[in-house]
Amino acid sequence: MSADSPPDNDATGYLVRTVAERIGIPTATLRSWNQRYGIGPSQHRRGRHRLYTEADIARLEQMVLLVRAGSSPARAAETVRGPQPVEGDHTAVLDAAFGADTATLQALLPAHLRTFGVIDTWERLCRPVFAEIVRRQQTGDGCIDVEHLLSWCITAALHRAVPPPTGISPVPVLLACTSGEAHSLPLEVLRAALAECAIPATMLGPDVPTPALGDALGRSVDAIGGTASRPAVVLWSQQKATALLAAVDMCTDRGARVLLAGPGWQHVPVPDSAEFVGDLRSALSRLQTSITHEG
Repeated sequence: MSADSPPDNDATGYLVRTVAERIGIPTATLRSWNQRYGIGPSQHRRGRHRLYTEADIARLEQMVLLVRAGSSPARAAETVRGPQPVEGDHTAVLDAAFGADTATLQALLPAHLRTFGVIDTWERLCRPVFAEIVRRQQTGDGCIDVEHLLSWCITAALHRAVPPPTGISPVPVLLACTSGEAHSLPLEVLRAALAECAIPATMLGPDVPTPALGDALGRSVDAIGGTASRPAVVLWSQQKATALLAAVDMCTDRGARVLLAGPGWQHVPVPDSAEFVGDLRSALSRLQTSITHEG
């Protein structure tokens, strides 16, 4: 392998020979399926090897099962590919969510992510679906379980379709829900959108106690060392009760750039030391700018 070959691991993707060994078919067959049927690696960087993601391997494993069961490769590929996603068409996602059909959701969501990217999938597919679920809840339809199921499926799809980038050392980004805040899905979406831009982020998840956030910041500052860079922290709050100014003060006291995201912050006076971001695109843009200027 040349010095320019990318690492072959589960964070960056897998080379064709590794995938062939893993699923037990020749590399020539994999290349043939890619050329003839478009069932191949989805990650591609100009001048570099094409890499298979876990989602790509899952499709190949399904195709192998179909072929071994007697299907022709062409028919198996058609089954595995399924219909091409239509941007903004959320009917199938709604039907699958209300039918608790996780298999369909785990096929539809990655397909949209691969075709349209994280931001457009979130803004034009996921958010309208959640809006419809909330509308039905308000009319008396008991479907909180549907909301939770869909949130879990979206998170799982993001983890598989957009894994964290590796081998890059920009300004650290910490993503955290404030203490008592359980709604972490928007931060999962931001983490994936950053990864699409090759910006790694540390995801601390829901209900992060303020002292634990301080510990994470301390580790980030130690990792930066003596450089002029400083960590950026995105604090998510869904409601006023979790818009904790103590968390903001702790972050700014430690020299972090603080972005406040979520509707909870709209009901409290935002300190001058922090910035409120009203949507995903704004948060992504400001983090990109911060890393470009300070990295």
